[in-house]
Amino acid sequence: MSPEAASPQAAILQLLESLQSPARLLVAISGGSDSTGLLLLLDEAVKAAPHRKISLCAATVDHRLRAGSADEAQQVAALCASLGIPHIIAVWQGEKPKTGIMAAAREARYDLLAESAERLGASLIVTGHTLDDQRETLQMRGVRTEQLSSGIADAVLFDRRFWILRPLLFSSRTDIRAFLKDQGVSWIDDPSNEDVKYERVRVRRQLSADRATETDIRAAWEARLALSLRAAEWLDRHFRLHGGLLGQVSVDGLRQDRAVLDYAVGRLAAVFGGQAFVPGRAHMERLLSFVTGGEPGRMTTGRVVFDRRRDGLYLARESRGIVPMILRPGEAGVWDGRFEAVNGSGATVRIEAQATRSSLIPVSSGLRPRDVTGIQSPRVAAVNDSTISSESSAPKDLGALDSCDEHRNEREWSRGLPKAAWKRAVASAPAFSVDGDPLPLESVGSIHLTSYFASFDRFLTRFDFIFADRLSAVFAMAPYAGLPLRSIDGKTI
Repeated sequence: MSPEAASPQAAILQLLESLQSPARLLVAISGGSDSTGLLLLLDEAVKAAPHRKISLCAATVDHRLRAGSADEAQQVAALCASLGIPHIIAVWQGEKPKTGIMAAAREARYDLLAESAERLGASLIVTGHTLDDQRETLQMRGVRTEQLSSGIADAVLFDRRFWILRPLLFSSRTDIRAFLKDQGVSWIDDPSNEDVKYERVRVRRQLSADRATETDIRAAWEARLALSLRAAEWLDRHFRLHGGLLGQVSVDGLRQDRAVLDYAVGRLAAVFGGQAFVPGRAHMERLLSFVTGGEPGRMTTGRVVFDRRRDGLYLARESRGIVPMILRPGEAGVWDGRFEAVNGSGATVRIEAQATRSSLIPVSSGLRPRDVTGIQSPRVAAVNDSTISSESSAPKDLGALDSCDEHRNEREWSRGLPKAAWKRAVASAPAFSVDGDPLPLESVGSIHLTSYFASFDRFLTRFDFIFADRLSAVFAMAPYAGLPLRSIDGKTI
């Protein structure tokens, strides 16, 4: 790994020097060596520099997946109490899934950490991921793809709410344990870390025997950041959004650098398809060959229809395979990975694709995404929609269609667009019903809706931030929370 691993003490000092202050950090501590070391290192450094105005709190997530986890959480609570650090034990409640338990546990863990941060008034979350974790992740991802992986990110925005920082990514577990031994502090060994049924454990054993292959991860990070910037510039010049449902890439945009196209088109596919990940490598190769080939035609990849025409490329969610969602009064949920809906009405509402229930009220008949609380802000002017005339007073969002004159407004939206492409996009729009009947017009405004990026809004690495934030502006969404750092690796940002 280049550069060489940093000492844990130096890594923590660098973190504190880079933070905007004042700051309150929630330390995610399981009781294992990595997180225990993180807590003690931070506690030592914060107490030595009170002028930095940085305070600590902590949380332990008890997944309740094995016997003894509750007792271990209490041991961590006792350690935090001895240090004078406020601490919460957050328990993963409810029935656990039969399959995909590790992924589900990860989702639950970060939800509970964010809730704990809110309760304790923290502005940031820090975790104890180490250089060893980074090596394991790079090895696992290398098996799945030939592309250079950027591995574990040192900073990730979770749920648009909290930045998660990983200051020990260039520090080894061996050095952290040496620090704990010097302090006379023990740690808890999770038996699952020795269970070879888990891929990470098998990779860990393989790496311990062979350290020959290393990756310059910082170089990969810099390359990813540069690509995100170039892709954001590509969006500005070559991408248009129509009605919040139909994307358009100019012909000239399809002639740009292939690496930029790969990055941008792949992430647009994830956003329009409501998917957490871009299409796989083989799918992307076929897609890029198709869209850059110049011949008109259609191709479906990642739940998105790519419609190649002589004036460019149009993309919209295919209308098949869209699962309905039920929202009771006051409930919120993400529908089809593309829209976050909040039911502010007094009725139980069903949301489904417009194509399945053509008599229902579609989203584009009066709902205004900017009404969603906590996420949406008045950023409507940022939409670069070329189909709205300058004389129009309609807001440039999904609420621009007037339900009293739907056909007239549909013509306004679709002016200059391929009719089939526009109809395909509208067919994938959300429509609402109550007890099988269309939602009454007077209740339409009670369903608050905003666009949702499944690939960014849950976990957004700092490497993809530039592109995601620009795309957020295109969709008239609120900007993402900026990274709360003054510098990264000693460089001012």
